[in-house]
Amino acid sequence: MRILIACGVMLALAGCGSRQSLALKPGQELPPAPFGRAVQPTPNELLEPPTLAIPARSVELRTRSERREDDPFDLPPPESED
Repeated sequence: MRILIACGVMLALAGCGSRQSLALKPGQELPPAPFGRAVQPTPNELLEPPTLAIPARSVELRTRSERREDDPFDLPPPESED
């Protein structure tokens, strides 16, 4: 029973976290501006993933069974020469 309580307390503490906005510590600087960009990005801009990092799904999901097309690269495994 004590183990369950201890695990519950540890799980609750693991969920705690700071909800403050990010800021630099005194003496720290942001990384240099990317090549070709005149303005230094803000910390929040640096945390946003670029569009290519999260591509949109372009494949239509199948709703019913269909026969597969012949795959020319689906070759049998090579035979071993024993």
